[in-house]
Amino acid sequence: MMRLTCGDPDFEARFTALISRDAADTLSVTETVRDIIARVRRDGDAAVLDLTNRFDRVQIGLGRMRIAPEEIAAAAAGIPADLRKSLALAASRIEAFHRAQLPSDMKFTDDAGATMGLRWGPIDSVGIYVPGGKASYPSSVLMNAIPARAAGVGRVAMCVPAPDGVLNPVVLAAAQLAGVTEVYRIGGAQAIAALAYGTALIEPVDRIVGPGNAYVAEAKRQVFGQVGIDSMAGPSEVLIIADARNNPEHIALDLLAQAEHGEDSQCILITDDVAFADQVAAAVDAALPSLPRRKIASAAWRDLGAIIVARNWAEAASLANRIAPEHLQLMVSAPTALFANIRHAGATFFGADCPTALGDYIAGPNHVLPTSGTARFASGLSVYDFLKRTTWVSLAKGAVDKIGPAAITLAHSESLAGHAKSVAARLGAKTGG
Repeated sequence: MMRLTCGDPDFEARFTALISRDAADTLSVTETVRDIIARVRRDGDAAVLDLTNRFDRVQIGLGRMRIAPEEIAAAAAGIPADLRKSLALAASRIEAFHRAQLPSDMKFTDDAGATMGLRWGPIDSVGIYVPGGKASYPSSVLMNAIPARAAGVGRVAMCVPAPDGVLNPVVLAAAQLAGVTEVYRIGGAQAIAALAYGTALIEPVDRIVGPGNAYVAEAKRQVFGQVGIDSMAGPSEVLIIADARNNPEHIALDLLAQAEHGEDSQCILITDDVAFADQVAAAVDAALPSLPRRKIASAAWRDLGAIIVARNWAEAASLANRIAPEHLQLMVSAPTALFANIRHAGATFFGADCPTALGDYIAGPNHVLPTSGTARFASGLSVYDFLKRTTWVSLAKGAVDKIGPAAITLAHSESLAGHAKSVAARLGAKTGG
């Protein structure tokens, strides 16, 4: 774990090294993924089945690729009641927050007599990728599918791998609860290719969202343009800005909650109190042995963890903006005032009793967030990712005479005579259109 103190001679160099998160190296999988996509485009379902059976160590035929509604219903009915209730609560909160985001259409008329507007509408279909095996997250199903349904998307197709034939029943229960319309037991780059280009069994979608391994991420990158994608997600990360009034054990647990995601997760604490920094460091060491994923969390904390002592909260805000974290916890006496100085963060959590882990599951806002500093220009998943904007214009009688001559002048400046003639033909017209 790195310790830094603002004002030290080597602070800038060490801080820059800390936040220099190189983009994931995809060269090692680029050609493999390109070949898989080409094969799926050429051979369709036969390629998807062959690759799935080989990589997931299963033997399924075409009739088993799509999971039957009866199998989904049985899986959902078999999960414990308290888990079903928790999923339902999370789903209701996520849906309420995302429905509140729905925008209104716009219309106004200017002085020239031009009426202009903007109409929102959902995309037709979306594909959701959900990891299986080592990482199996029903919360990811809710966070990706519910905003799509809230936006009005009619078709939500989900792909989830079943390594060794094992499917997580909670993932299927979440899919049922979130309104997923079809589920396929396939994963990897072949699933992304099938969603993007379609096969005889799987109709293509308009957008693909959801996390996955390096092959999935690279496949999403390669099919972008044929379909939309959400983002190129990187490792999980959290930045906590906390004062000494907090419980150091709570801070330690909040840091480790992100560290346990993977060895490449980054967890940073900024405080203004040296003694408190020491207490948190000791609390992390004390808490690590009790974690089932302690090897993963220990590696993340050792290699990418950091505690920074700032001289004041303005300095802390400046550092936060340079980090542009995926998750930001403001655990200070006046979090709202500090937040006013934060420009870049995927999601922010205020106060001592509002950890990132609540946002991962049940708070309501989406947990699909920009990573690796991309919060400087990107936002978390929302209903806007599943909506399109269409603008429209209507001109009242005489409006073209007011604004048309300027259009003609501009067209001539670009040597586009046809554009100029198109407008000129309407000047002096007797009726509006």
